[in-house]
Amino acid sequence: MKDSKSESYAAAGVDITAGYRAVELMKAHIGRTVTEGVCSDVGGFGGLFEPNIGGMEKPVLVSGTDGVGTKLKLAFCLDKHDTVGIDCVAMCVNDVICCGAKPLFFLDYIACGKNVPERIAAIVSGVAEGCVQSGAALIGGETAEMPGFYPENEYDLAGFAVGIVDKNKILRPETMEAGDVIIALRSSGVHSNGFSLVRKVFGVGEKDITSPVAELGGKSVGETLLTPTKIYVKPITALVDGVTVRAISHITGGGFYENIPRSLPAGYGAKIEKSALQILPIFDLLAKTGNIPERDMFNTFNMGVGMSVVVKKDEADKALAILRAHGEDAYIMGEIVKGQEGVILC
Repeated sequence: MKDSKSESYAAAGVDITAGYRAVELMKAHIGRTVTEGVCSDVGGFGGLFEPNIGGMEKPVLVSGTDGVGTKLKLAFCLDKHDTVGIDCVAMCVNDVICCGAKPLFFLDYIACGKNVPERIAAIVSGVAEGCVQSGAALIGGETAEMPGFYPENEYDLAGFAVGIVDKNKILRPETMEAGDVIIALRSSGVHSNGFSLVRKVFGVGEKDITSPVAELGGKSVGETLLTPTKIYVKPITALVDGVTVRAISHITGGGFYENIPRSLPAGYGAKIEKSALQILPIFDLLAKTGNIPERDMFNTFNMGVGMSVVVKKDEADKALAILRAHGEDAYIMGEIVKGQEGVILC
């Protein structure tokens, strides 16, 4: 490709040689994610992966796709681009594991107004870090330079993950019983949802978000908000292997009220003890600054709970021990009740 260039295309705003430079810069990051099943190298038309299905009776593929959303405006504002890739991977793989699957591979898509190779490589470095954290291989992707569609210093980032699970090990929420325990796995912050409201409250792009804030332990609003989404693959995988997990919910946009009911069978509800919740300071600051009602907070943000897990009551202590052994500050936040549906905050 060293002889590939087009002066006419460059005059229209697309520098294909910058694309080649970006690929060269990202190769080292991609190399960190290579796993046993990878069968292709960077630069082909498709990413090849040979899954190990040994020991599985009926392997089922599980897919998930998502983006980072308007959290990217924080990256533009702070000119920091090496963590949003983690968010992109997290939003996909955290969904995939909710049925008990294990991520296999990931692909990303970056659309930008101007291809700055160093910036693209920084974005991909975050994607690679997310893949390393989740044990998934980064086997492909696409960078599209789209002048006139995106501003020169802005981009969008999305991704796609594929995982695998044995059919007889897919989580079955219909086995849930009243008295089952709901365990909370702490979030790292706002994660990647609700940022249209977050940006409005804090005036991102208009007000200072780089000064230290006492309520945030001396960190700035910008630094706190840009904290990448936590990836829960390894602790959840260990948990599914160690106890009877009834259901898992990834708490994303829509907060508690939308996401937890997605994993509940008809006729059952999730009773959450507000006093048990370890709400992070950023959410208190959001509610106070934006004068946001409690219902809206719990219907928009994760409130400090990135994932919830339902386990049998007599296995709750074992579940907590497994999660804590894998670095999770997990705790019981409620129980399953019969005869009521949805989320009951009390």
